[in-house]
Amino acid sequence: MDRREIAALLAYIGRLDPRTTRTDPGEARDQIAQWHELLSDVPPATPHGWDARVAARQHIRISPYPILPADIARPWESYRRERLARHTDPTPHADPDDQAAWTAELVGARRAVASGSAEPGQDRAITSGRGRVDPELRARLREVGTCIPPAARAALAPLRPARAAREAAVAQGRPDALAVRCEWCKAQVGEPCRRRRIGPDDGTRGTAPRATPHPGRLDLAEAQLHQQVQQVQQPAMA
Repeated sequence: MDRREIAALLAYIGRLDPRTTRTDPGEARDQIAQWHELLSDVPPATPHGWDARVAARQHIRISPYPILPADIARPWESYRRERLARHTDPTPHADPDDQAAWTAELVGARRAVASGSAEPGQDRAITSGRGRVDPELRARLREVGTCIPPAARAALAPLRPARAAREAAVAQGRPDALAVRCEWCKAQVGEPCRRRRIGPDDGTRGTAPRATPHPGRLDLAEAQLHQQVQQVQQPAMA
């Protein structure tokens, strides 16, 4: 803020809290000079949510103490930090081989976000909510039917046998064993069953994941599936 903007802010504050008003011309000049020295890098307002008058009014509304320049500077620094925390650097348009231009464009974008003259840049997830998926990606998903193409899924199957067995069971209409907790090895929902490694002294030396679930877990999953089918059929029959 320049001196004229500082004077306008102090006049606004004086209407809300007369204790800050200086009637002596010399004291008023000193007050403006002091506030300008401390708040010269703080804008009076930005297009994206910052307004020094709002910060001043908030302080006067909730604090019994006269307002100080720090009561404007603190909200401004919080505003800057919050915006930079939400910002993701976009890929600069400059030539990557031109390090100076590349860095200058990144710094310029960050300064614009921190100063409130530009919105933070945020990378969108490919499935970041209903209606936000890129049209080309949506068409590709409809074509392949899944985010992982069948060829890639088949190549990954030997590396994750438990997941492959689970997907095969669901595709064949059999119950998903990992949808229930295993009462034998205590594996939680979504986790594969584990087998115990027994040492020569009959003590447990460790566990290792199983490619197939324990039979008791399959029975529990089948019972749960049967119960769910009955719950769906009963309203329909009624």
